[in-house]
Amino acid sequence: MHLINNNIEHIFFDLDHTLWDFEKNSALSFQYIFQQAGLSIDMAAFLKVYNPINDNYWKLYREDKIPKDALRTGRLVDTFEQLNITYNIALVTTLADAYIQHLPQNNYLLEGVEECLEYLKKNYKLHIITNGFSEVQHVKLKKSGIKDYFLSITTSEEAGVKKPHPLIFEKALHKAAAENKNALMIGDNLEADILGAKQFGMQSVYFNTRGEKHNYNGKQIAKLSELKHIL
Repeated sequence: MHLINNNIEHIFFDLDHTLWDFEKNSALSFQYIFQQAGLSIDMAAFLKVYNPINDNYWKLYREDKIPKDALRTGRLVDTFEQLNITYNIALVTTLADAYIQHLPQNNYLLEGVEECLEYLKKNYKLHIITNGFSEVQHVKLKKSGIKDYFLSITTSEEAGVKKPHPLIFEKALHKAAAENKNALMIGDNLEADILGAKQFGMQSVYFNTRGEKHNYNGKQIAKLSELKHIL
């Protein structure tokens, strides 16, 4: 079974949670920075509280309801408060900075990423569109060994807007010398990646990494290896 439109020439990937294993790399980074700061924190308990808080802060950031700095520190403050961990603003700022510096040094990818990119690069031009911070996204790609697969990388900070805003897709396609009719978006966020791409006239494949329940009836996959059956 293949995509209805067989004119696809360009494939745009999201990065975090789609190719780069954000959960694993993030957990390793927190473990490291807490140890460096001399903090004894139960990682399982911390991540159970932190991960949904982080998701919500990213949603607010994506919707331009909070600035970048509020995302970086607020998610830690809220987590510490829920876990009754003693903190001060200086500590939070230090940890937030250390986290951003250490995070891209980890290089775990999701299952099947390199095999998928090797398969796709034979017939398609590959690109990245990401809402992640510019200063870390390029490092993530390089450290994980997949940067050379991509002909262009467009970040939200570079574009001036975040997915799902149409302008970031417009700028990414312009940078890639692509048209929406021959471009496909693959990502894990239904709102930012999939509906954003659809709004701009692109085809899309929803990478439902968490097995979330929803009413979306478009093309979706649970593993990257499934792309071989539709591309």
